[in-house]
Amino acid sequence: MSLLVVGLSHRSAPVSLLERASLSADGQDKLLQDTVAAEPATEAAVLATCNRIELYADVDKFHAGVAELSTLLAQHSGVGLEELTPYLYVHYEDRAVHHLFSVACGLDSMVVGEGQILGQIKNSLARAQDLHTAGRLLNDLFQQALRVGKRAHSETGIDRAGQSLVTFGLEQLSAGADVQAWARGKKALVIGAGSMSSLAAATLARVGVGEIVIANRTQDRAERLVQILTEDDDTDVLARAVPMDAVPLELTRADVAVSCTGATGLVLTAETVASAVEGRTGTPVTMARAAGEEHGSGRTAVRTDVRETPLPPVGAAGADENCPLDLAAAEPGFSLMGESAVAGLDAATLEQHGTWVDGGTALLERSREADRRESARAEADPEADAELITALAATVAGAGRIPEHRRPEPVAAAPRPEPALFVLDLAMPRDVDAAVHRLAGARLVDIESLAEASADAPMAADVDQVRRIVSDEVAAFGAALRAAHITPTVVALRTMAADVVSSEIARLEGRLPSLDDKHRAEITQTVRRVVDKLLHAPTVRVKQLAAEPGGVGYADALRTLFDLDPGTVASVSRADRDSEDSEKHDDSEKHSKNRGPA
Repeated sequence: MSLLVVGLSHRSAPVSLLERASLSADGQDKLLQDTVAAEPATEAAVLATCNRIELYADVDKFHAGVAELSTLLAQHSGVGLEELTPYLYVHYEDRAVHHLFSVACGLDSMVVGEGQILGQIKNSLARAQDLHTAGRLLNDLFQQALRVGKRAHSETGIDRAGQSLVTFGLEQLSAGADVQAWARGKKALVIGAGSMSSLAAATLARVGVGEIVIANRTQDRAERLVQILTEDDDTDVLARAVPMDAVPLELTRADVAVSCTGATGLVLTAETVASAVEGRTGTPVTMARAAGEEHGSGRTAVRTDVRETPLPPVGAAGADENCPLDLAAAEPGFSLMGESAVAGLDAATLEQHGTWVDGGTALLERSREADRRESARAEADPEADAELITALAATVAGAGRIPEHRRPEPVAAAPRPEPALFVLDLAMPRDVDAAVHRLAGARLVDIESLAEASADAPMAADVDQVRRIVSDEVAAFGAALRAAHITPTVVALRTMAADVVSSEIARLEGRLPSLDDKHRAEITQTVRRVVDKLLHAPTVRVKQLAAEPGGVGYADALRTLFDLDPGTVASVSRADRDSEDSEKHDDSEKHSKNRGPA
C-alpha cells in the first residue's frame, strides 16, 4: 500500500485560509483529473467539506507524491504554495488509513461525533468513481471508512458527544437557552437548497419554527425542498419558496436566517443585514467603523483590539499630523508613544511612528495638558518613549511584528440590545459579511465562531471507545491489504509448480509409453500431493508474515527464491483486479439509483 493524503482542515489552518482554499464541484473534478495525470499518482479522491480539503492518492514515490499533491492543491485552490505549505498535513500508509477512519467516525470534525461527514465521504467516493480516478485501493479504503463510521455510531454513544454543525450552530445562536423553546414559533429564512441547507431546513422544522422560507437561485430546487418539508409527517411547519432577489425583503420578516450557498462572494452584506434589523425594529442601526477596515470590497474587517472603541479626540489641532495611529481611539491614561501603542505595527509603520514621535512629542503633551487628561504613562519622559520605540524597531526585524505585552484597561461597553435577527452562516467561503458580528440588534454565528466554541466543547467518554474501534479497524485493513498483496505471488508460485508437474508427467509418458491409465493417474496424483505438501507450509506462513507490518518484503523474497517471472505475477494481479472491478461495476450499476448523500 502506498496511500498518501495531503490536506488542511480547521485543526491545521485558520478559517480565513480554508475559506480562500475552498473548491467548487468543477474545481474538485479538475483536481482529480490532474492528480491521476501526474506521474506519482495512479488513483485519487478529494474529500472537500466546509472545514477540510484533503487529497487522497495511491502513489509510487512518497517524496515526489507529497510535492506533486501539495503543488496541485495550491494550483487549484488559488492559494500560493508558500502560503499554503505551513498549514498542510501529510499522512502515509497506515497513518493515512487511521486519519480517514477517524474522520469517518467524527473524531476529527469541528463538532465531535457529528454524522454528516459519512454522507460527504460517500459523495467523495461517488465523484471519484464517476471520473474513474478511484481504483482498487481507494474503493476499498473509502467503503471500509463508511463501514467503520457506521460501526462507531451503532456500537458507541459517539452521537452523544456532538451533533450536526447545524444543531451546534443553533445552540450557539440561542446562547445556551433550550433550542426548541428558543425556536418555537419563529420565522426562518434558509438561503440555498443544497445538502447543508436542506439539513438546516429539516433541523429548523424539527425544533419547532413556525415558518420556513427557502431562497435559491434555482427555483425548482427550492420548491422541491419545500415539498419535502411540507410532506414530512413529523412536522407541521409552513414552507414556501422565493427567488434570490426576494432575500432582502424576506430578511425583514425573518427571526432566523441560515445561509449555505456555493457563492464565491458575499450573499448578505453588513448593510443588507443592518437594513433588515432596522426594518424589524424601526430603529436605525449604526456600526462603528474601525481604522484599518477595508472599503469597497463588500467586507468589513473586524478588529478585536480595545483601541477600536471610538473615544473623544486628543484635542489640539494638528496633533495627529503624520501619526500612523488612530488618535481618536486613544483613551485617557494611554500613551500613544509607549510599548502598547506600537504593539502589532509592522516595520514600515513603526518607522513612520518613530519619526512622528521625534517631531510631535511636545505638541501631543501640550494637548494632553490642555485637556487635563494626562496620566502617569502619558507624563513619561518623551525621550524614554522614543528610545523604547527605537529598541522595539530592532525586535520587529526578527519577529515581524511587535508582540502585545500590555493593553490599556478596556472601556466598559454599552450593553448590546437583544438581537432582532439571528444569522447562521455555514458556508465556506463565507456567505455573510463578518462585520455583522458588530451590528447591534443582530447575532451572527459563522464557521469561525463555531470553531472557537467547539474547542471548549466537552467530549463524551464514548470517544475513547471509538478510538479503539478505529485502531482495530486500521490494523485489520492493513493486514488484509498486505495479505492481498502477496496473493498473486503465491498463485504464481503454485501455477509454476503445476506447470513443473505437468511437464514431468509428460516426460514420464514419453519414456514409459506402455504405462496404463491407472498407473499414470496414480503417479500424477502422487507427484501433485508431494508438491502441494512441500508448498503448503511456506505459502501459509508467508501469508501470515505478510499480514504483519513490514511484511510486504516477503513477497519479494518468495519471487526471488523461486525465480518467479514478474510478468506472471503482474498478470495474476491484473486479472484479479479486473475481475473485482467488473463485479463492483455491476454492483454499482445495480444500486446507482439509490446513490445520494447519507
